Amino acid sequence: MKIEGSVALVTGANRGLGRAFVDGLLARGAAMVYAGARIPSAMAGVPAVPVALDITQPSDVAKAAARCTDVTLLINNAGIMLRSPMLADGSAEAMRREMDVNVFGTLDMVRCFAPVLAANGGGAIVNVLSVLSWVTSPALATYSASKHAELAVTDAARIQLKAQGTQVLGVYAGFIDTDMVAGLDGAKTTPVEVVARTLEGVDAGLDHVLAGERAHHVWATRRENPAALEAGMQAAWDAAAAANWRDLHPETP
Repeated sequence: MKIEGSVALVTGANRGLGRAFVDGLLARGAAMVYAGARIPSAMAGVPAVPVALDITQPSDVAKAAARCTDVTLLINNAGIMLRSPMLADGSAEAMRREMDVNVFGTLDMVRCFAPVLAANGGGAIVNVLSVLSWVTSPALATYSASKHAELAVTDAARIQLKAQGTQVLGVYAGFIDTDMVAGLDGAKTTPVEVVARTLEGVDAGLDHVLAGERAHHVWATRRENPAALEAGMQAAWDAAAAANWRDLHPETP
């Protein structure tokens, strides 16, 4: 499908990548953009139509689908990352919260808007995933688990919705320079770059978009040398554990 003339709904649109999607869609000629946010007043000054939307609340999702019946492009951007290792205290609660937003919230949006898109000619769904949909970061393990599951939701939706002509596109990025990864070290891709590559992918009819150098590197390494990725994750964990031990035992030479 084409961005120009489309009617889009962006979840988590009040800041960061979501706000960049709103701006990018309008710049590329979208006819209308619905900006989903838990607190619509947070969208003051944004040139889009605010929609009260907490994707973890099925009633909010159903109301949004009933209201926004002209949507042709759904961008599932809303997500959370709680930075929990898998065996840390509180990891089960962290994973439940991340799954609630990243997996079940995304699934509810896809299920409720699939009939809307079908009625409007098929349209497209964009799910913002991560390179952690392919590998597991030890420090972000529960988030990684949620993104692995969200990838499965995305791939299954693509297969099931092909018959109605709906394009389902997964977007894979490393760290995106937003509040979500503030304080984390490493190269970061700008939201503007992610949005540009994503919307180009929608226009081109793609199913997958690698949004940034990190995504290209991880994808290539995963195919060519998966053991190197596993070794890298182990080394990162061991280094962090050693640094933490030194912090707890500063008297040790």
